[in-house]
Amino acid sequence: MPLSEHEQRMLEQMERALYAEDPKFATALEGSGLRTYTRRRVYQAVAGFLVGIALLMAGMVAQQIWIGVVGFLVMLGCAVLAVTSWRKAPKPGEQPAAGAGGANRRPRQRRTVMDRIEQRWQRRRDEQGR
Repeated sequence: MPLSEHEQRMLEQMERALYAEDPKFATALEGSGLRTYTRRRVYQAVAGFLVGIALLMAGMVAQQIWIGVVGFLVMLGCAVLAVTSWRKAPKPGEQPAAGAGGANRRPRQRRTVMDRIEQRWQRRRDEQGR
């Protein structure tokens, strides 16, 4: 169940007070669980990438193309997993995105290209009209 606006404001106020009172403690608490999880995911992806290289080489030595293709696909999948995990990782000292736990996360409204173009056009018309 998402938090009400008042509850969100109170939570943000308490977070700011914690940062002001003890920034070192707040930094230690803020995203360590997510950073650890992300780091573990990247390590697993690197290990999977190495397994993919081994499969690729084994396919070449055994002259079995399908083993090489499987190894390549494993490498590709693990590389994508590592890069996406690395990009999503919160930086040390950076506050994780609100609702990172998913419990009080609001769905982000996706704007299409046409919506953005229309907004820009409207802004220009408003500026010229003044």
